[in-house]
Amino acid sequence: MIDLDDLGPAARDAGDDDGWNALPPRARWLFALSGAIGIAIPAAVALVALGVWIGGDAARLGALAAWLGLVLLGGWMGLRRYRWTRWRLDEDGFGLQRGRLWFTETRVPGTRVQHIDLRRGPLERQANLSTLIVHTAGTRDSAVAVPCLDAGDAERLRDRLAAWTGHDDDDA
Repeated sequence: MIDLDDLGPAARDAGDDDGWNALPPRARWLFALSGAIGIAIPAAVALVALGVWIGGDAARLGALAAWLGLVLLGGWMGLRRYRWTRWRLDEDGFGLQRGRLWFTETRVPGTRVQHIDLRRGPLERQANLSTLIVHTAGTRDSAVAVPCLDAGDAERLRDRLAAWTGHDDDDA
């Protein structure tokens, strides 16, 4: 197992006994916001169409209440997604676990890593977070993205994974 001391304090604090690391706590609100927005827009379109079709103030008020309920449901689902996302780096490569009901574990052997990208949107920059994207050899699911990692941990992970590839793509 690779020593978590090489990574930052966020990875050390979030690690569990199996070596899987949780995302930093400050990523919660981004997951909740993402889930809420992901449902809010299509729900608004559907409920406006339904409200216009049915007509009447009571229908519009019911559509608004349903929309607010769906937005809260989306935020809750985002929080659940946050809670069940874990990552691990060991001597064999990089691993990502997602979900509880629909559990997915992705392993990327170090020999299959092609290049690594870091992406930081405005909200991630605000929270000092980054999305690590590991591109792999092959065509099926050829990239693994880990959203909302601590920015320092994401940079150290990128550097460790880049060492396996024998070059650093940031030099290009």
